[in-house]
Order: sequence, then C-alpha cells, then structure tokens
Amino acid sequence: MDKPTRILLAEDDVNLGSLLHQYLIAKSYEPDLCPDGEQAYDAFLKNEYDLCIFDIMMPKKDGFQLAKDIRLINSSIPIIFLTAKSLKEDVLNGFKIGADDYITKPFNMEELLLRIEAVVRRTNKTNLAQASSAGTFQLGKFTFDPNKQLLTTDETSKKLTTKESDLLRLLCNNLNNVLERNFALKTIWKDDNYFNARSMDVYITKLRKHIKDEPRLEIINVHGKGYKLIFSE
Repeated sequence: MDKPTRILLAEDDVNLGSLLHQYLIAKSYEPDLCPDGEQAYDAFLKNEYDLCIFDIMMPKKDGFQLAKDIRLINSSIPIIFLTAKSLKEDVLNGFKIGADDYITKPFNMEELLLRIEAVVRRTNKTNLAQASSAGTFQLGKFTFDPNKQLLTTDETSKKLTTKESDLLRLLCNNLNNVLERNFALKTIWKDDNYFNARSMDVYITKLRKHIKDEPRLEIINVHGKGYKLIFSE
C-alpha cells in the first residue's frame, strides 16, 4: 500500500487553515498545519514532506521568503502558493522562486485538490523518468534515446539538439497527457519568461518536423495549458 502524501501547509488564517487541514485529511493526505512562516520552516527541518502549500501573506516569514529558504535545502520539492494577490508581478515572482502552481483566493476546494493531484502526478513522473533515465522510448516507427539524443527508424538516424531532446523526453514522459507549459519552461530553460516561451514554441515546431513521417504521432497545442504528444495505436 502506498504511503500517504505528506503536506506542509502554512496558512495564518485560522479558519481557512483549519478547513484546509481537515479537508486534506478527509482526502487521505497527511498535512501538518503551521500558522506562520517560521514555524513552517522549523517543521520542514524536522520532518520529511512530499509537497508544500504556502500562503504568501504570513507573519514572521512570508510565503515567498519561506519558499526561498526551503529551496536552499530541497530544490525539487513541489510548492503551491495560496494568495489573495492576483497581480501579474506576484504570479511571476512566485514562479521565479520556483513555485509549481499558484492559486488565488477565494478558491474552490475541489480545484485545489485537482492542482495538488496534478503536481504530485507530475513530480512522480519526473522522478520515474530520472530513475529510468537509461531507457529509450518507442514511438511507432521511431526509437528515441534521450541519453544519446538520437531519434531513429530502421532507415534513418537523427541527432537532436540538447533542448530538442530534453523537450521530447518531457513529452514522452507525459505521453497522451498534457505537458504543462510552465513546468517545461522551468525544467529546461529554468525560467518561464516570454522569450524562453517563444524559444520553446520554435523547438516544438522543430520536433513536429522530425516526427512528421509517423502519422500515428502528433504534438498538439492545448490552449492555456501546454502541449500533448499523442500516439494513436
């Protein structure tokens, strides 16, 4: 039996914090609730967590600073920000710090649950990909070797650039599922700014050209979310 996902929850609103805490328990998670950033940081030092959910406006240590401090200890643990702020600058600041998602108050509990599940699923896929990095992907008539950066058929062999290979690996890890745009940008380009986003669009176009000879294989745009590599049997 899989162990429950442990969540570090930092929220200074007593009512909302209690509500979230009980809701997550009811959904079979194991949350630890902290009323401020300092207590949350101390809890992180003492315990092991799978996911962090931080309010931004908190006493003693705000969510942004808390996330920065935790990133110095663990650069990969997923972080979701909860906030009443909805300004573009705040959202960008959150992602620059390394947020995996960002949800603005007031929010629907089911929406938060779906976002948690998506982040956990994405993290598990990334960990699995790292654990099995020696493997290759079979995509119809194509064989993709991400380590050698080769996309081959029985007749051809194409050497991919590093970014082409990294992007195709993420698409393969999410085969027939959405590869979220921000996740891909932060994973490969380390920043989801406008220029990197345009660069990724160019590489998507290049990958489409590489796979155009396999009619069962297609990379589609998912509006407002990202891309999906589809393989039809």
